[in-house]
Amino acid sequence: MSPATVNVLGTRFALPRFDLVRVHTFFLQTVCRLLAFTVFRLKIVGRENIPSRGPAVLVCNHVSYVDWLILTAAFRPVIRFIMHHSFFHVPLLRRIFKDAKVIPIASGLESPALLEASFERIAGELEKGEIVCVFPEGRLTRTGNTISFRPGVERIVRTTPVPVIPLCLNGLWGSYFSRKYGKPMSTKPFRRSWARTLLVVGKPVPPGEVTAPGLRRIVDSMKVD
Repeated sequence: MSPATVNVLGTRFALPRFDLVRVHTFFLQTVCRLLAFTVFRLKIVGRENIPSRGPAVLVCNHVSYVDWLILTAAFRPVIRFIMHHSFFHVPLLRRIFKDAKVIPIASGLESPALLEASFERIAGELEKGEIVCVFPEGRLTRTGNTISFRPGVERIVRTTPVPVIPLCLNGLWGSYFSRKYGKPMSTKPFRRSWARTLLVVGKPVPPGEVTAPGLRRIVDSMKVD
């Protein structure tokens, strides 16, 4: 596509082209960092294990509805998150997730076609050198304990062998966005607003050593709550 131009006194001038997706992504990352390091008082342990570029797969425990916000703030490269397709039915979130290139997914019982399309897109993003984030539990914890990891992460690295980086979020259990007191965002919002959030980043696991139970054990070992 040729750049837009304007005609001034018979002379055509090219207008600068702005990548609105990049602008939206930069704005989103800036807002996430502001919130993460002020409201959630984010501290990162194992910062040396954070990759400066992909391809790589991140696996993280799923504690709250703001887990993605914390990870977006912690990583400089843009992360391709995998989220349940139902979040894309919310108009505002749909636009944000589309700009952020979030990958919608469904279970095999819900939509086998969407599930297969999701794995194909994940492989495509990794082949392009991107970082993809998976919450292998598949849903928010109701007890604070880590739920069994689903085997989808094993399929991902079989198709595209890349290192897997385990992450563990601490401090968000009991927050306004967790299930500790029932439905998220249904209690007093400042119950634990100033509790420190700690993100522990583990060493990369080679693709040949990746198993869902093994990754769960690693993530559990990084808990400090």
